[in-house]
Amino acid sequence: MDQSITEIAFQIILYAGNGKSSAMEAIQEAKEGNFEAADEKIKEANIELGKAHKYQTKLLQEEAQGNGKTISVILIHSQDHLMTSMTVRDLAIEIIEIYRTR
Repeated sequence: MDQSITEIAFQIILYAGNGKSSAMEAIQEAKEGNFEAADEKIKEANIELGKAHKYQTKLLQEEAQGNGKTISVILIHSQDHLMTSMTVRDLAIEIIEIYRTR
């Protein structure tokens, strides 16, 4: 069953948001010295961002095959949300390492 572009965009937003939240929670755990918990939160973030990325990859593959979807504002928003969330995760990893080496 083919999903609508809006459904796909909302899945990307959902999983990207979950990933960003986990990354932010990881920073808080590291701030409190709970590095094992921080590492687990980063793993959670990676899983959630991976789910969002699968939806993005599906869209890219369909477009490469000539079956592109209509671009909508919600799709653009979902892509922005995913990229921002991935950046937050990357920065969280660096911040955790700073706390870890204190």
